[in-house]
Amino acid sequence: MRQVSFFVFGFIIMLLVLVPIAGADDLNAGDISWVACASALVMLMTPAVGFFYAGLVRRKNLVATLFQSIAIFAVVSIVWTLWGYSLVFGPSIKGIIGDLSLFGLRDVGMSPDNDYAPTIPSLLLYFFQLKFAAITPALIIGAIAERIRFKALLIFIILWATLIYSPIAHWVWNINGWLRHLGAIDFAGGTVVHISAGISALAAALVIGRRKDVGTSELVPNNVPLVVLGAALLWFGWFGFNGGSSLSANTLAVSALVVTNVAAASAGISWMAVDWIVKGKPTTVGLAIGAVCGLVAITPASGYVNVMSAIIIGLIAGVASNFVANWRASRTTLDDSLDVFACHGISGIWGSLATGMFATITINSGGVNGLFYGNAKLLLMQLIAVVVVIAFSFVGSFLLLKLINLFTEIRVSPEEEEEGLDRSLHGERAYVGDELSS
Repeated sequence: MRQVSFFVFGFIIMLLVLVPIAGADDLNAGDISWVACASALVMLMTPAVGFFYAGLVRRKNLVATLFQSIAIFAVVSIVWTLWGYSLVFGPSIKGIIGDLSLFGLRDVGMSPDNDYAPTIPSLLLYFFQLKFAAITPALIIGAIAERIRFKALLIFIILWATLIYSPIAHWVWNINGWLRHLGAIDFAGGTVVHISAGISALAAALVIGRRKDVGTSELVPNNVPLVVLGAALLWFGWFGFNGGSSLSANTLAVSALVVTNVAAASAGISWMAVDWIVKGKPTTVGLAIGAVCGLVAITPASGYVNVMSAIIIGLIAGVASNFVANWRASRTTLDDSLDVFACHGISGIWGSLATGMFATITINSGGVNGLFYGNAKLLLMQLIAVVVVIAFSFVGSFLLLKLINLFTEIRVSPEEEEEGLDRSLHGERAYVGDELSS
């Protein structure tokens, strides 16, 4: 009886505390809790990318790869706080870019932003979107792993987050962004995050060139368990990435969680199946990479499609990205070290176009029907958005890296590359007593 009394008393106290919070300025305690948790999940994804990539590179570059990921998160946190958030979600200048009226989070506080999230504080919207801004440039480093100079990388990340990511995010997500007005949709970042990162990675790989020993030595993952750990943490964090993009604890968030999971699973299976058929053996790394491709592909569609559509999206993503990765390795001289273009670029493009095909208002009443539900126009708008983002990301990233190289070398010396970035740039090693073998 005493336990019941304490429970009732605690419940009453909770109501007394939470109800005023929920009622103030139309804020909702449940929505706040969910988006705050989702923000933490998405934060986990940036170090997860670090683990994923660190397992795929050679042992002598393991620490440097992890370091790059964490450093990017720290740097972009400041960029996003000072001016990035304002450029994306501030008052629009002709649909192209936000002004700087929100610089340093001025007037971004506990009141909601009714244009985007009327039931959570605008400060929480900033916090949630920060995680997207941080992980996007971190994806790029996989294409230029093992050979980029750290100083040049930091300069590139600051400029890229400001001049590439912010305009694209504004075009697609700002209520007055020109691509949004055109009719393009992107629930959680397929266009904004994955196409921009995948295409920028392609440009970066072209500018920085091939690793010195590509084709002369076997370049294999140094730590498969680390790859699996990174993939598992990405899969886990992606529930916040997609589910949290509802910006509310509602049924749409639940739907996004479910389709995210089945798309990842189906893509992992299809990538594994292709490996099994073509190479004769299924691989752990292939399954992990395939699952990530499915997560990428479902991202723009996660708030608009049903379960069966998600499975189809995932299956095609795994097959398409696998074929492009193998084609790149066997038929071209491009050294996209960890196949960022094949995984994020190709799956991102497919996911954005698939959104234009499979979107249905039966899942999201605030959305729009796609091609298979009688509205071919949405697919056209998605295609336009994809082409625009591809062109802007590639040209912009290419020019940025060329410009940076005029002032500071972007590539390490052959001797530093041979020694490995762990020792040559950071004076560290992955394991005590490690002889730093490749």
